[in-house]
Amino acid sequence: MAKRTLNQLDVAGKRVLVRVDFNVPIDQGIEGIALYDQRLRATLPTIRYLIDQGSKVVLCSHLGRPKGEVVEGLRLAPVGDRLAMLLERQVKSLPEITGPAVEQAISEMSAGDVVLLENLRFNPGEEKNDGAFACELSDNVDCFVNDAFAVCHRAHASTDGITKFLPSAMGLLVQKEVESMGKALESPEKPLAALMGGAKVSDKILLLDNLLEKLDHLFIGGGMCVTFLNALGYSTGASRIEEDRLEFAKEIMARAEAGNVKLHLPENVVIANEFAADPAETDVMHVGDVPDGWYIMDIAPNSAEDFAKALTTCKTIIWNGPMGVFEMPKFSHGTRTVANAIAGITGVTSVVGGGSTAEAIEELGLMDKMTHVSTGGGASLEFLEGKELPGIAALPDA
Repeated sequence: MAKRTLNQLDVAGKRVLVRVDFNVPIDQGIEGIALYDQRLRATLPTIRYLIDQGSKVVLCSHLGRPKGEVVEGLRLAPVGDRLAMLLERQVKSLPEITGPAVEQAISEMSAGDVVLLENLRFNPGEEKNDGAFACELSDNVDCFVNDAFAVCHRAHASTDGITKFLPSAMGLLVQKEVESMGKALESPEKPLAALMGGAKVSDKILLLDNLLEKLDHLFIGGGMCVTFLNALGYSTGASRIEEDRLEFAKEIMARAEAGNVKLHLPENVVIANEFAADPAETDVMHVGDVPDGWYIMDIAPNSAEDFAKALTTCKTIIWNGPMGVFEMPKFSHGTRTVANAIAGITGVTSVVGGGSTAEAIEELGLMDKMTHVSTGGGASLEFLEGKELPGIAALPDA
């Protein structure tokens, strides 16, 4: 069901509450935020659209997990400072979420002004989807825009409850997320590939289940491939095997074969004698020769090249999860090779799930080389699993 979009909501000259996702690394101050500000940049089109409409823009976001209490290190003011630099205009960060000071600040706003409320999760009512808190949030504004895709899988006061009190719509970012991933799921240009990685098979069970029959190619790397390789009878050293997922892995491989889905697993892997960023010993081995006590850390260079070559034949690629322990530079090469290959394919639609995959793409400087990089890890996963997201379901139909 199509949901109301921003251009279908009367925002001209109105006080507009915008739920954004500014949950960014803050421990290094504004310099650290600047390195990982994809989520801020992603919501700029919505903010600029509202400014152009003469709206008074009231932004709200969570940051970290303060568990309903005020945590000084999780205040949003430094994020507001970075946003001001990106917008090239003042952003007034308020030290409260609701109350008289907020009411006064909003009453003094002029058309095009931007204010940022304090961390929503300082109030226990946010995560409890408390109606009273949602009502307080709505008190000083005229309408609501959800532009925080990364929290749309949460039924919180600022994503779900708020829509009961205000005329509401999805922002440009949420609209782009829904349309990009929806098309990849429902009407992809073929051949369609899923590139799966990350730590655990259990994280991707529903995703694989939902996608498999639609695929032409399934690539599996990262920690996930350990369980699949083990299910094929290979020794995988000291790497963690999800014993309770071995039968699922066998089932997926059988279904892939029956459905004529080409399954790609690494033939060779990078291994280390300890699970560490700088282990004493590393080696490259065939998947059948991994010694006891050693860890699979990445897909090997030749396997990464094999993946890259096969991916170039695809027209749509859905990618969720790195190919190795990307956060350790020695074991980031598989992910780099595959990412650069996808970035270089002409005419491909590349949809990248959020979380660690998006962080890898951002770190590699390839954001603008992908068709769509989701801002939501858990939300993108649930969307691709075919689940209804509460924050989107709560919005009125178009």
